[in-house]
Amino acid sequence: MSSRWKKVIAPVAVAAVLVALWHLLTYGAANEPAIAKTRFPTPWEVVLGFKHLLTTRPGEKAPQLVSSTVASVFRVMAGFNLAMLLGIPLGLLMGWYAGTYRALNPLVQLLRPISPIAWIPIAILMFKNDEPRSIFLIFVSTIFPITTAAAAAVQNIPQVYIRSAANFGCDGWSLFKKVVLPASLPQILTGLRLALGVGWIVIVAAEMIAVRSGLGRLIQDARDATGRLDLIVATMITIGAIGIGLDALVRRLENVDQIKWGYAKRG
Repeated sequence: MSSRWKKVIAPVAVAAVLVALWHLLTYGAANEPAIAKTRFPTPWEVVLGFKHLLTTRPGEKAPQLVSSTVASVFRVMAGFNLAMLLGIPLGLLMGWYAGTYRALNPLVQLLRPISPIAWIPIAILMFKNDEPRSIFLIFVSTIFPITTAAAAAVQNIPQVYIRSAANFGCDGWSLFKKVVLPASLPQILTGLRLALGVGWIVIVAAEMIAVRSGLGRLIQDARDATGRLDLIVATMITIGAIGIGLDALVRRLENVDQIKWGYAKRG
């Protein structure tokens, strides 16, 4: 059996066991009318919930689940990309120049522990529309992990790499481009993965409180309007699946030659 199949079979087997346990734990309660509205849905009921969410209703251009997913993913990627454009260069500067680190690190460490949820009232006051409001929240929640990871990546480069490059006449921009950046990319990539995960968590919470569309709002509407746990669980599964997909996309960057170089040298 190929290694690829082994990688697929193991998680599929675990998922099958979990679904079987889920069915066993919820099947009996499904036949009790007295608790029908408060019990946890069975796997089949969640499948029917997916069918409901993937049905285009009159007046809608796309099914609820599709339009909500597109809205949430767009907001996360927009805020995350803005955080990368600012956070990576800022972190590299902080890691390479001690003066920049001393000047900016206190501010970064002051803002970094603040929960992204705490920024929601500020976002509501600053922006009137859903899109800039949610993109701002994702930006705030992801820039500090990215900046911190980039700074730490540069600072953790073994000095032997720097000295060896200097012995061959490599300095300035050439040193940074050929040694510092490739050696720091693996840790930066780890920071990007963590930041993207945080951003995906935050957007769901933000949409439940401060935004009128998206997967978070879909959960809120299912709870408030219909009280249908099957729709809530179906949306939660969608959120988890998309999170896995986004993480897999970032991990594909490990195949870039410069990042492979960093892994090899630091492994």
